[in-house]
Amino acid sequence: MNLLSLTAVELGKKIKAHEVTVEEATRAALDAIRAKEKDINSFVTVDEESAMIRAKEVQKMIDDGTLTGPLAGVPVAIKDNMCTKGMLTTCSSKILYNFIPTYTAEAVINLEKAGAVILGKTNMDEFAMGSTTETSAYGETKNPWNTAHVPGGSSGGSCAAVAAEECYYALGSDTGGSIRQPSSFCGVTGIKPTYGTVSRYGLIAYGSSLDQIGPIAKDVTDCATILETITSYDKKDSTSVKREETDFTSALVDDVKGMKIGIPRDYLGEGLDPEVKEAILAAAKTLEEKGAIVEEFDLSLVEYAIPAYYVIAAAEASSNLARFDGVKYGYRTKEYEGLHNMYKKSRSEGFGPEVKRRIMLGSFVLSSGYYDAYYLKALRTKALIKQAFDKAFAKYDVILGPAAPTTAPKLGESLSDPLKMYLGDVYTVSVNLAGLPGISVPCGVDSKGLPIGLQLIGDCFKEKNIIRAAYSFEQTRTYQHSPAAEA
Repeated sequence: MNLLSLTAVELGKKIKAHEVTVEEATRAALDAIRAKEKDINSFVTVDEESAMIRAKEVQKMIDDGTLTGPLAGVPVAIKDNMCTKGMLTTCSSKILYNFIPTYTAEAVINLEKAGAVILGKTNMDEFAMGSTTETSAYGETKNPWNTAHVPGGSSGGSCAAVAAEECYYALGSDTGGSIRQPSSFCGVTGIKPTYGTVSRYGLIAYGSSLDQIGPIAKDVTDCATILETITSYDKKDSTSVKREETDFTSALVDDVKGMKIGIPRDYLGEGLDPEVKEAILAAAKTLEEKGAIVEEFDLSLVEYAIPAYYVIAAAEASSNLARFDGVKYGYRTKEYEGLHNMYKKSRSEGFGPEVKRRIMLGSFVLSSGYYDAYYLKALRTKALIKQAFDKAFAKYDVILGPAAPTTAPKLGESLSDPLKMYLGDVYTVSVNLAGLPGISVPCGVDSKGLPIGLQLIGDCFKEKNIIRAAYSFEQTRTYQHSPAAEA
């Protein structure tokens, strides 16, 4: 039995039934990482020793009945922008090359309470800025389906690790599609929850009003189970929301009869790859055949989502990244004259080109004389986009569309044209601007054998709608979650 072909929930059941030990499951994952990392490069840090010690501790707690949850003993990988006490956390940037936090992110603590074993930290675009995981200071991650292609980003390391069967599930963060787009490219399932559902405490900020932590796994059942585990109100995070109904697994029902699903016409127009369009419309037809009411509608303001998003995200990034100055922690330049020179040299040597580009853009739109013309206008546009979604959700339970306009591009293609990379976020960024939940589920492969992802968007705090629709769709397919499973 190949343990790594199991979903997280399936493995949890086997551990509980004493068919598999936590140490066996952890060792299998560490062996897979050792075997595959030279080709995939999805991890920045792997802590074998701590993982095996933790596996023994968790096994004891399962045996004595302390841990009874569905994820007890299941090893996990964590995106490298979530603080983990005593374990290197670099945001895949040279500027944090030696940063070892003294505390752990709340979402990771919730997983640990449930009995998770942390294998290590996954590669990502530097400070989550990028859509390909090529801006990492630790080298690019490759797509397990075809290593000549990108895995997407910025949570490309987490998605590639799940797809390559190096771990059972992973945590990612989503600022403008960073869970959903790489999930689509890597043929895995990922959820971006409603803003405020999962605590951002311990998540190193990129765009504070947009960032949200979410699960990446093989199927919808896993994602719903993980989301239920990491969701909690946290007074350490001022944007955390107290939610009553967080039993997301109760939505794992194969029934979409009467569910109203809207497809924005704007999502099916220019720039969408014909093969992606065909797969998305076929998925919509499948849901319609299962009893859902599917129709096209006009979602206004779609063309303004990208400029509004990049103005707001870059402005927040320039503010959030001001703390990395070579004084308190992280990289400091070797030779400098005076404080200002030390700041300049540390930042220019420590940050990569994409991060510098966004800091400069953000500083520009926040500067006097441009603040009203760009930043305030972007905030007003954000409010209008939220109103457009509110109007749509007055009529529909779920909005259906692609997660990305194409399948995974080849390595090197996007970095040569940053604008093209930014435009690739057209279907995902408005979800973050409006604070909505979204899920990406695999819905086919293109003629090159690369996965295509279906995106389902719900109204605020209506994760159950998208989980139900995604689960119902998933039941109609015998889809391989991983290229490793196909071999």
